Amino acid sequence: MLKRRTFMAAAAACMLMSPIAHAEYKAEYTVSTVLPSAFPWGQAADKWVELVKERSEGRINMKIYSSAQLVSGDQTKEFSAMRSGLIDMAVGSTINWSPQVPELNLFSLPFLMPDHAAIDAITQGEAGKAVFAAIEKRGVTPLAWGENGFRQLSNSKLTVDEPADLQGLKIRVVGSPLFQDTFSALGANPTQMSWADAKPALTTGAVDGQENPLSVFDVARIDQVGQKYLTRWGYMADPLVFAVSTRVWQQFSPEDQQLLQQAAIDAGKWEIEKSRAELDETLAKIKERGVEVTDLTPEQHAAFVEATQSVYEKWVPRIGEDLVKQAQEAVANRN
Repeated sequence: MLKRRTFMAAAAACMLMSPIAHAEYKAEYTVSTVLPSAFPWGQAADKWVELVKERSEGRINMKIYSSAQLVSGDQTKEFSAMRSGLIDMAVGSTINWSPQVPELNLFSLPFLMPDHAAIDAITQGEAGKAVFAAIEKRGVTPLAWGENGFRQLSNSKLTVDEPADLQGLKIRVVGSPLFQDTFSALGANPTQMSWADAKPALTTGAVDGQENPLSVFDVARIDQVGQKYLTRWGYMADPLVFAVSTRVWQQFSPEDQQLLQQAAIDAGKWEIEKSRAELDETLAKIKERGVEVTDLTPEQHAAFVEATQSVYEKWVPRIGEDLVKQAQEAVANRN
């Protein structure tokens, strides 16, 4: 009888360490996003969920909750909710998480990244590793990069091709103090509000303009709410991060951690390539709707860079001088 009990205890211990232990996993894991499947952001989450389900043969099920509904639409609270375990996973924006992770403000520094190669040089290099370490230090495990794209400026009033054109314009911005400082430096009147409130505010004229990637302008039909003027200034880009609450991450076996991360890496690469490949087509659609699109000359671009230098003076110490220098060197040495 004693031998039988010992054998059964040993067998139970083996089961706990074997794949059968996956039965202890949650029936469903929540995945938070701000934008739904019509946008590249939502498609990134869709692909991640699809790959994980397929590769785990249905053992790991994830359900997407878009429009930041798990935090009542307040996208800046997503990171805190994930850190505390209220949200299991997310494909989140560096902008929205920056209030809790100051290092993420790196990507919001105006005109730091002139092109896609510059984004890649930062995210795939030492600066990207340092940013991931900063996220992990705060209770969330980052897995891979995605992309929301370069943010362009639109408004209902006039063509913008120099800083003086922004004087007094009410521009909707996300809940990041750095954005407030950037648009204030340019003479605009930045107005902070969630994306859920932005389109109604544009409709009523409570704000004159907004800034978002072309994909968001296109799919959300921002042209239908009086946004007749679009300036392609690419003043900052918004990388996305695939991440898991560390509390949840530690519940997965090492094998499933690897599965989740590789699926995130693959989904991120797929979404980045797809969204970049669609940019020309998206721009053409926007122009066809009668939107006036302005591309800055090198001289005009330089004027905006100069006008926003005060943002660097204030924010580089907060982000970390070494991290910013690392990023700037990566950009300078990009292929």
